[in-house]
Amino acid sequence: MIKVDLRLNQSDSEKLSCSICLDLLKDPVSTSCGHNYCMDCIKPHWDAEDGKRIYSCPQCRKTFTPRPVLQKNVTLADLVEELKKTRLQAAAAEDDDDLSVKSCLFCLVSFCEQHLQPHYQSPAFKKHQLVEPSKNLQENICSRHDEVMKIFCLTDQQLICSLCSLDEHKGHESISAAAERKKKQKELEVSRLNVQQRIQDRQKDVKMLQQELEDIRVSADRTVEDNEKMFSEMIQLIHNRQRDVEQQIRSQQKTEESRVKELQEKLEQEIRDLKRKDAELKQLSDTPDHSQFLHNYPSVSALSESKPSSSIIIRPLRHFEDVTAATRDGFLKYSREITLDPNTAFRYLLLSGGNRKVTVMTENQSYPDHPDRFTDYWQVLSKESLTGRCYWEVEWRGRVGVSVAKKNICRKADSNESAFGYNNKSWSLICSTNRYTFRYNSTETPVSGPQSSRIGVYLDHRAGILSFYSVSKTMTLLHRVQTTFTEPIHAGVWLSYGDGNTAEFLKVKQ
Repeated sequence: MIKVDLRLNQSDSEKLSCSICLDLLKDPVSTSCGHNYCMDCIKPHWDAEDGKRIYSCPQCRKTFTPRPVLQKNVTLADLVEELKKTRLQAAAAEDDDDLSVKSCLFCLVSFCEQHLQPHYQSPAFKKHQLVEPSKNLQENICSRHDEVMKIFCLTDQQLICSLCSLDEHKGHESISAAAERKKKQKELEVSRLNVQQRIQDRQKDVKMLQQELEDIRVSADRTVEDNEKMFSEMIQLIHNRQRDVEQQIRSQQKTEESRVKELQEKLEQEIRDLKRKDAELKQLSDTPDHSQFLHNYPSVSALSESKPSSSIIIRPLRHFEDVTAATRDGFLKYSREITLDPNTAFRYLLLSGGNRKVTVMTENQSYPDHPDRFTDYWQVLSKESLTGRCYWEVEWRGRVGVSVAKKNICRKADSNESAFGYNNKSWSLICSTNRYTFRYNSTETPVSGPQSSRIGVYLDHRAGILSFYSVSKTMTLLHRVQTTFTEPIHAGVWLSYGDGNTAEFLKVKQ
């Protein structure tokens, strides 16, 4: 039984397939962009886009307006039918292949079990070489001379038959196909060794990456645990502080209530005494006998001389402000003394008071050139880089931005990249008469709170907490930021141009 070598063109099959259902086209239609679809596939796709009134190609996304009117592509339909016939023929040929048990490289034919028997029994077939069934036997036949190609032309690097070696390959260097196979087999083994070594190397790389993924997971889990522990400790500290303050308030409440109740009892006793006196006076007044009246008058008159009424002073309802103000003590233990860096100061800012105070000036201060100096905005940074837990206070006047910024904030660009609060490297609370505004990354947020000329700033670098407070007799939270600090930051101020605009970093201690 001669084996049929029938192969389908895979590229043609893909071109005649619908990219939506991935099957051979049914009632094929074509868009103006050159892509093909089943009629029943493209219609639902475009039905879904009816609301937009813009229709797109599922492959290249080219849009059409209005919805194209599609007609069956007759040529494509014929090609699909031809391909279906070819597939049926290929399937039939493969059915025959299933019956083959051996292929003969001399006969160039695949045999079933029955027709293979002469190769086992007859001496005439003794030199024939049998191999596993092959689909490509016909490729070993010379298309010009219809003879088996057993010679390899080294000059042209191709298989030829004996007649080819006497014809167009005459004079070329050649060897037997078996010898060339043996040579190429050795080269192939070397290539395989190289490939296997590369596989081992890549497997090692994969293991390293898997280990890195595990390390990332472990590190992230550990960081989450540390973060949870840190916040739990913070919450516990806040709860403890809340409990302490509440206890102080309740204790003072009892003291104040006892004072008021004591006064109240005295007043109520005085009222009872006065009522008794009034009753005695009325009884005397109502006596009809003149003699009896005059006889009793001296004793009742003495009774009417009472002590002055208790003087009651009502205190304003500010009994607990001292307790509330005591919460500031919790921040003062983290107080940091801030000094300003002259090398960062804008040239129209004057530093004084040990470089803790900054004032807007109309004259250039002739600071020397320095890579850290702000060249376009009226602002300055601290010398100290801040990590851990820090607290400081700023006394301001005019219009001032109490700020913090990363050290690598831009210094020279005449753009938002260097202005406090207009980028993702700085945060600024803008303070002006009767108004607070928080600014970050060019976004402004109105802030409400009691007006004060002193602003407290609390930083917990590890926890990513930045808080601004209005500080007077009490301490009121104005704005709080929750973020992540990956590098040290610096305190700073921005000042609006104008006379009287100043800011001073105060020395605050517990």
